Amino acid sequence: MKSRVFEIIAAEQARQNSTVELIASENFVSENVMKAVGSCLTNKYSEGYPAQRPSGNRGRFYGGCQYVDELEEYCCHQWQAVFQTDYHVNVQPHSGSSANLAAYMSVLKPGDTILAMSLNNGGHLTHGSPVNFSGKLFHMEFYGVDENGFIDYEDVRRKARECRPQLILAGASAYSRTIDFPAFADAAREAGAYFMVDMAHIAGLVAAGDHPSPFGLADIITTTTHKTLRGTRSGLIFCRPELAKRVDSAVFPGCQGGALQHVIAGKAVTAEEASTEEFREYIHAVVRNCKAMCDEFISMGYKVVTGGTDNHLFLLDLTDTGLTGKAVQDELDRHGITLNKNCVPNESRSPQQTSGVRIGTAAMTTKGYTEQDFIAVARQIDRIIRDMQDMRKE
Repeated sequence: MKSRVFEIIAAEQARQNSTVELIASENFVSENVMKAVGSCLTNKYSEGYPAQRPSGNRGRFYGGCQYVDELEEYCCHQWQAVFQTDYHVNVQPHSGSSANLAAYMSVLKPGDTILAMSLNNGGHLTHGSPVNFSGKLFHMEFYGVDENGFIDYEDVRRKARECRPQLILAGASAYSRTIDFPAFADAAREAGAYFMVDMAHIAGLVAAGDHPSPFGLADIITTTTHKTLRGTRSGLIFCRPELAKRVDSAVFPGCQGGALQHVIAGKAVTAEEASTEEFREYIHAVVRNCKAMCDEFISMGYKVVTGGTDNHLFLLDLTDTGLTGKAVQDELDRHGITLNKNCVPNESRSPQQTSGVRIGTAAMTTKGYTEQDFIAVARQIDRIIRDMQDMRKE
């Protein structure tokens, strides 16, 4: 029987093959990751944890788990090796959002205060948006950025002293600069708060040594496994060993049911790949390519938030062009270039329109793009934006 599902998948494959992918949170996985996620492990139910779980949360609620127990333990060990850490790791979260929910619930009560970066300044939906569980379950306070878009660490310390949060969160989904984890750790210690890092975007850079590591400073660290780690779409939670039982209990039975063992297999393959020298060289190229593309936009007269980038992404502030982020995103889609609209600091437009766009280099670096390729794409985007401006004048 002809399946409409596979026709749609083929169409999406063709789109991915033919477009320039600049969405900073997307990447292209290996054939081995896809094989693992599409394996027979999708058939297996495995509520609970392997029998030898170090947190003490031991045992499954179903039989026949001997091989998925081995797989899950192997996956945990591989991720500890990637980040060279003795932190406890839970590989069951279905996504970065569910990892953040479980992380919060492991050490907080509803109504407790979290100090985080606001969405307009680069934070993530799960960092306190009022329409998200984080903003609905917890009292949120936000630290800001300075006039150049850099995190204002003095504001972090001041807000921490004023609101006395139970948890201080570092991490962002649209911040192009190195994050000073020691400064956050100091603020958390002074406030008597837990220190949590959401490194979903920069995890690949941390693994390759292109961004300072939060391990040894943070109490809890969450991440996705796609983005710069170039793996299946899912999440991880790392924590200090003394929080292991609380984190494991918050994931299951607190926030989730059965683990997705086919996805855990994909995460294990991702960890194997992220431990290689080839992966480290890839990340070095991602960072080089991002700087080259960012510098080209600056040379063409564009306003870049913070004036540059230290990682895999940067933000174009389009305010001076008179165009919205949504309009630019939609027009670039028509030219086979994919990116996303994004708020900028001191945003004057709605999140549905925005004054900026976010650009990332991880995906196309996977496809083999070099610095010169990204410079050429920047010039193509410039031509399209200029044509849009000319159309508005007519």
